[in-house]
Amino acid sequence: MVAWTDAERSTISAVWEKVNIDEIGPDVLARVLIVYPWTERYFGTFGDIFTATAVLNNAKVAAHGKVVLRAVDKGVKNMNNIKGTYADLSRLHYEKLKVDPDNFKLLADCLTIAVACKLKSALSPQVQATWQKFLSAVVEAMNSQYS
Repeated sequence: MVAWTDAERSTISAVWEKVNIDEIGPDVLARVLIVYPWTERYFGTFGDIFTATAVLNNAKVAAHGKVVLRAVDKGVKNMNNIKGTYADLSRLHYEKLKVDPDNFKLLADCLTIAVACKLKSALSPQVQATWQKFLSAVVEAMNSQYS
């Protein structure tokens, strides 16, 4: 379990309040698929996602990006029980989807980049450190069924 200070909770919530799931969700998953093209193997039902243009114009990528960020929203709202919040999702990705757990870190990195593009100078090094502490806790929770 991660211990959060009041300042960290406030910072994480403040960052998250500025995130528009409908805008950033599609961008995050598109970044993952474009920057790390081997991740496309997990999205075989999404049709053509073999070029950057195809990824950026794929409605299924956009929709799933929103699903991913709604899952992050659950973590923001349940910081006291992040591992429990993601237990079922971790199990699904491990047992059924067979997702390599390293991909959760790649996704978190792409989310940090998308947030940085949105917040610009408001994402100071201190704010970024707190945000990444939160995402690390989410990644650890998503990896929990793999150990």
